[in-house]
Amino acid sequence: MEFIRGLHNIRDPHRGCVLTIGKFDGVHLGHEAVIGQLLAKSQELQLPSVVMLFEPQPEELFTPDKAPARLSRLRDKYHRLQQLGVDRLLCLNFTPMFAAQSAEYFVQHLLVEQLGIAFLVVGDDFRFGKGRKGDFEYLQQAGKQHNFEVINTASLCLNQARVSSSAIRELLVQDQLQEAAAMLGRPFSISGKVVHGAKKGRTIGFPTANLLLKRHRSPVQGVYAVTVHIGEQQFLGVANVGNRPTVDGEKPQLEVHIFDFDQHLYGQFIEVDLHHKIRQERKFASFEELKLQIQRDAKQAREWLQNNR
Repeated sequence: MEFIRGLHNIRDPHRGCVLTIGKFDGVHLGHEAVIGQLLAKSQELQLPSVVMLFEPQPEELFTPDKAPARLSRLRDKYHRLQQLGVDRLLCLNFTPMFAAQSAEYFVQHLLVEQLGIAFLVVGDDFRFGKGRKGDFEYLQQAGKQHNFEVINTASLCLNQARVSSSAIRELLVQDQLQEAAAMLGRPFSISGKVVHGAKKGRTIGFPTANLLLKRHRSPVQGVYAVTVHIGEQQFLGVANVGNRPTVDGEKPQLEVHIFDFDQHLYGQFIEVDLHHKIRQERKFASFEELKLQIQRDAKQAREWLQNNR
């Protein structure tokens, strides 16, 4: 899948495509329905399929303190969309200047002149342009004027519940990981490059691989039974997501102890699937007390994974 970063990297060969626009946070089953329609039209018209998204996400620019917790980072979205068969991912820098563009300018300058779209598929709640004045009805009118087709993908429902990133976040907050996985089409996961930590886990027989979360807020917090993907291999483990208050941690991160594993992972990308919450993160009175709790957590996680996987 081709990755185009920024308006300035759109070239003449990129003209002529079928397009969808959105945040695609989590790339859940509702998003897959949108991508499915996009790919079908791409095959019908023999044009490349393109997904357009924005970094940062709009809420992270306008109200960073209130922005919803991200389900996925840009890298996660790229890999998932690639797996679904999308031809190009166009990532635009969402700045105050970009946000101030009118809906008319967005359509005329970007969609028509630069991308030359023949077909556009958007979610039922899509809004764009200054003051969010652009909507599906506006796009339909613009499509007639500029000769492109627009369709609106109705929300996908699962067990009478609307599949959305917001619904998945709420399920994760309520520790309903199985229900969230049903909407995602896979377990909720956190991925990233393994970095060096304080290495205190090694002193108590529980070495960990550490991932910095690199997001405004995490949608999950606590101790979990997990599976860890390293290349083509999969391992069982127990992970803590949070600030590590017992050791006065400052940056939120994921620490995962992989069962029966003794290899170095620094600098490697791993993906951690969260399957079952064991407990909330809390501060212990001493490191020795924390050690005993980690032993109990690991035992509980191993038993749960053996009984439920």
